[in-house]
This record gives sequence, C-alpha cells and structure tokens, in this order.
Amino acid sequence: MIAMAILAISLVAVYQSQSQSISMAANSRFLTTASLLAQSRMAEISAADPRQVASGNGNFGEDFPDYLWQVEIGDVEGLALLKKIVLTVTNSRMTVHNAYILVLYKVVSP
Repeated sequence: MIAMAILAISLVAVYQSQSQSISMAANSRFLTTASLLAQSRMAEISAADPRQVASGNGNFGEDFPDYLWQVEIGDVEGLALLKKIVLTVTNSRMTVHNAYILVLYKVVSP
C-alpha cells in the first residue's frame, strides 16, 4: 500500500514535469518565430521614411498564417524629432503569452 502511494506521487511529479516541458517548448518556439518575424517587419518599417509610415496591422502571409502584426507610430513627448514605433506580433492560436513587442525610436530629419 505504501509502495502504491509512493508510485502514485512519483508518477504525478513525472507527468507534471512532462506537461511543463511541452509548455516551455511551445513558448520557446513562439518567441523564436515571433522575434524573427518582428525583426523582419521592423527592418521594412525602419527602411522607410518615418513620416510616410502609418500605424496599421496585417499578417505574415501563408507561411505564418497564425501570426499577426500591429504597428503603432507616435510622437515622443518633448522630443519633436523622435518617433516611437511599437510593433506587436501575436499568435492567434496561443491563449497565454501570445504577444511579442518590439519598440524602436527613430530620428526624423527636419
């Protein structure tokens, strides 16, 4: 009877560890993919003239159908020549930890 209790406790610990490993692997996969997609999109945005780039959203096409992006461009208070670009990449299938945010401050020439 005691052996069964010890076995039950150890199996619960093993299953919990396995579940946590799967969750961590999914989160790691999301962070890797989202950071690369965010870098790619931010490179496109930063190559353009900041005065011509507008806030917006979209997706990454057929290759990454679950990943969406949103860009918010705003002024920096007290610094007229600086723009704040906030890029958020999300995965529509994930329910928690599904957003990756990348912020860039860019100087706008007068």
